[in-house]
Amino acid sequence: MDHLSSVAVIGLGSMGLGMARSLIRAGLSVRGFDISSAAITSLEASGGTSAASPADAVTGADVAIIVVVNAAQTETVLFGDNGVISAMKPGGVVIACATVSPAEAKHFAARVEEAGLFYVDGPISGGSKKAEAGLLTFMASGSTSAFAAARPALDAMAGTVYELGDQPGIGSSFKVVNQLLAGVHIAAACEAITFAKSLDLDISRVFDVITKSAGNSWMFENRIPHVLEGDYTPHSAVAIFTKDLGIVSDIGRQTKFPLPIANAALQLFIMTEAAGMGRDDDSSVARLLAKVAGLKLPGMDEA
Repeated sequence: MDHLSSVAVIGLGSMGLGMARSLIRAGLSVRGFDISSAAITSLEASGGTSAASPADAVTGADVAIIVVVNAAQTETVLFGDNGVISAMKPGGVVIACATVSPAEAKHFAARVEEAGLFYVDGPISGGSKKAEAGLLTFMASGSTSAFAAARPALDAMAGTVYELGDQPGIGSSFKVVNQLLAGVHIAAACEAITFAKSLDLDISRVFDVITKSAGNSWMFENRIPHVLEGDYTPHSAVAIFTKDLGIVSDIGRQTKFPLPIANAALQLFIMTEAAGMGRDDDSSVARLLAKVAGLKLPGMDEA
């Protein structure tokens, strides 16, 4: 780890801030940038230092970790005014964590590599709690040299790093498969718990029974407590799955691969976002269904 003196984290949201803290705990020097002053304050309170721009964050850094929402933000951070490419020293490595299409990952990698930097196509899974604990799963691809440069930072943030191939785009392909399942499972969990409410069942009891039964899923177990508590604080927002299942749907349309279940789930997220809940927790799909059915879930009396 001696050769790795400095890491930049750009994007200090629910995932990026936890990742930065994991890097700090591992003894790495972390400089971060976010458009939110509250996020910067949280980073500084955890022992990191603030930067005025992505370029400022990566000046002198060996690794730049990009934890923004989508491809458009990734492109701006990398190639826009005061972007990473304008300031990072040759031989540094970019770890790009946003869920993007495989084609976009390949495009970004080519431009980054042209600038004399390495690129790890490194989407993540695990949620904010695993980000905070340094136990994320990375579905990553890139050259041997890119992984070597990124390894100390990856080890600090991850419970598991899957090295899935030497070409950028492979990691993103794995991630979109994961997001297909994640989005479908959230939508199904929300449909099931609202259906249970329509049957006049005690939904807390339903949760207890289902989590010990074959119908359980990781998403049911993780998201339905938000519904039971009526707390839709966005650990993962509805808009994330409008985007991610949109990527899945776009790929299916382009390749003529049928995705009937994923597209049904996508429509539920689109409807939930259209109803004004795009920035709320993705378990808000349950609230949408409850409103349509004339039901009241916890926390909806005040809505």
